[in-house]
Formats: sequence, C-alpha cells, structure tokens
Amino acid sequence: MELSYKILMRYFWISLGCISFILGTIGIILPLLPTVPFYLLTLYCFSKGSQRLHQWFRQTDLYKKHLADFVQKRTMSIKAKFKVFFMVTVIMSIGYYFMPAEFFWVQYVMITVWIIHIIYLFWGIKTEKYR
Repeated sequence: MELSYKILMRYFWISLGCISFILGTIGIILPLLPTVPFYLLTLYCFSKGSQRLHQWFRQTDLYKKHLADFVQKRTMSIKAKFKVFFMVTVIMSIGYYFMPAEFFWVQYVMITVWIIHIIYLFWGIKTEKYR
C-alpha cells in the first residue's frame, strides 16, 4: 500500500498539531512555554490536516476579523497590530510576574521573545495605509 503525498502531509499536520497541543497544555503549568501561541498553532495544524476543519476555521470570526486580511494581503491594520501587541504583552507579563525569582534565566528568555515579537510585528509585517 503506497501512501500518497496528501496523506503524508495530513499525518504531518495532525502530528504537529498534537505536539503543539501537548506543549500548550504543559505551558499552563510551566510559565516558560506560552500557552496561547501553541494552542493557535494547534488549531492551525489541525485545520491544515483536515479539509472540513479548515473550512470551518475559515468561517470563524477570529479568522475573518484578524487573519483573513493578513493571509490574503500579508498586511495588518495598525489597530489589529496593537490588539495583538496588547494581548501578547498582557499574557507574557502575567507569566513574567508569577515566575519565581529562581528562574531568572527564563525571565530573560521571555523578555527576548517579547522583543522579537515586537520587532517582527511592527517592522516585519507591513501596515495597511487605509482601512
């Protein structure tokens, strides 16, 4: 029995989704791992692994409000950028605040990830001129 490329890619996306789900769930307990990005990656991977789930995801408000324009035009409005910036900053700040002082190196990693996120969000993704 020969596996086609489509089937192999489907298994790849579903496997990657399962790994992301596990990492996101571990992130609830271990503040080093960001939970929300892993869960969003899980949803993306599962939607790529299943056509029916992919079609459902494209009909959700999350996709229509924040991701559709970015996927089509590769740009985001300044309002959408600030919403993403605010939510990521709040989530990472909570994790940073509740992290024990013994894990100072993890705090440095979180700050580095936050700075990379800001750089990519505001300088890596183009901003729409008018909306």
